[in-house]
Amino acid sequence: MASSINSVVLVGRLTRDVEVRKSNTGTSIARFTVACDRRNFSKRDGQPSNQPTADFISCVAFNQRADFLGSYAHKGTLVGVQGSIQTGSYTNQSGQKIYTTDVLVDNVQLLESRSMNQAREEAPMAFSGVNENDGFGNMSNTQSFPSPEDFDTGPGIDISSDDLPF
Repeated sequence: MASSINSVVLVGRLTRDVEVRKSNTGTSIARFTVACDRRNFSKRDGQPSNQPTADFISCVAFNQRADFLGSYAHKGTLVGVQGSIQTGSYTNQSGQKIYTTDVLVDNVQLLESRSMNQAREEAPMAFSGVNENDGFGNMSNTQSFPSPEDFDTGPGIDISSDDLPF
């Protein structure tokens, strides 16, 4: 008998600040959405398209993971999420049946330092080179990259190939 696997790995940016709520039993619950870039391919030639697109994936974290995200993760934070997909449904106030799909978080990591996140928030256009029309970290064609002259490398070192251990 074949076994099945329900495993998800996401890397993307939070679309809003994480809000943590407490259940009646005191369990911390965090609901958040991760925007993940998706590579589009042309229908004609199968080549990657330059049109940026993203999928917005709903995630749910519990207990310590929820508290961690509520304290340290904010809108725009780059996160890595591991978990599994769970589907469900409920009936809204209008009597409509609503179907849901969420990633239940098993592990989450912040993928950029606090200083990188703060610098991006303070000067998003100058720091990241993100195009104004694209809020997902895709590079714009107008981005200027630092040149080697922008870095203070200190005094030069003269090493011959005889000095290398390999």
